[in-house]
Amino acid sequence: MKILFWLPQADASAWLAGLARALPGADLREWQPGDDAPADFAVVWHPPRELFAAPRGLRAVFNLGAGVDAILALEREHPGTLPPDAQLVRLEDSGMAPQMAEYVQHAVLRYLRRFDDYARQQARREWHVLAPHPHETFTVGVLGLGVLGAQVARAVASLGVPVRGFSRSAKTIDGIETFSGELHGPSFDAFLDDVKVLVNLLPATPDTEDVLNAQTFGKLARGAYLVNVARGTHLVEQDLLDALANGTLAAATLDVFRTEPLPQDHPFWQEPRITITPHSSALTLRDEAISQIADKIEALARGETVSGVVHVKRGY
Repeated sequence: MKILFWLPQADASAWLAGLARALPGADLREWQPGDDAPADFAVVWHPPRELFAAPRGLRAVFNLGAGVDAILALEREHPGTLPPDAQLVRLEDSGMAPQMAEYVQHAVLRYLRRFDDYARQQARREWHVLAPHPHETFTVGVLGLGVLGAQVARAVASLGVPVRGFSRSAKTIDGIETFSGELHGPSFDAFLDDVKVLVNLLPATPDTEDVLNAQTFGKLARGAYLVNVARGTHLVEQDLLDALANGTLAAATLDVFRTEPLPQDHPFWQEPRITITPHSSALTLRDEAISQIADKIEALARGETVSGVVHVKRGY
């Protein structure tokens, strides 16, 4: 079994050592430009197009993260980049879901108990007790109910606030009101209606690009909050700034951006109602990821099916 590995701008030695321990019979190698030798599997993060140029006989490409948008962007820009017979497999959780749930819970509690408003009061040296938002009307809407989204929805529901979720295909989650259908359709509008905190966990696809826009914000409860932990391409940045200026939104927590790192001159830095974190809401945990990938490689080698396979045309 031959396995290619690619992780740009990082020391791959710990990953290769971990994969070697998990797959002791495998022939592992780190891809280098000019390497066109055969391989059964590829384990990659933001791979260059050249890695796929040779007819290697790849059976599967494993992405070192839940988001496969970088690989799919290569395929959209250069159709035929991905080997036609190779499955594209994303990481499922691998320790990310608890981190994501904690991050979103923190953001929701911060807004529910108005800690953001207290922080601004502190900056002005003001002493005023602010009434917290009522739990029963503080509806949280989770956009995207995949592995991460479903766990986030359950975690937020444990805070005692109403939670609803939206996904393209119908999902059932105990204690969560669910909606499904096309973005910007009637079901999407019903999902957004009177939501106080909108949490975005959608996959990055051409259909979901710019979904966080003025039209979407206008369907939420007046003075709602936004939490974006998916991708920066989902957000129309000027629409967010306008929504904060006119009171449509009260504040936003952003972990992802169209350009990362966020440029020093970006207006988000100057907006006190925007909380910025450096794409750190859920980090890939190496040992968990290696274990998951190794198990799936062994399953495929036995001729079994695996979960986490991405439908390339749909983008998730």
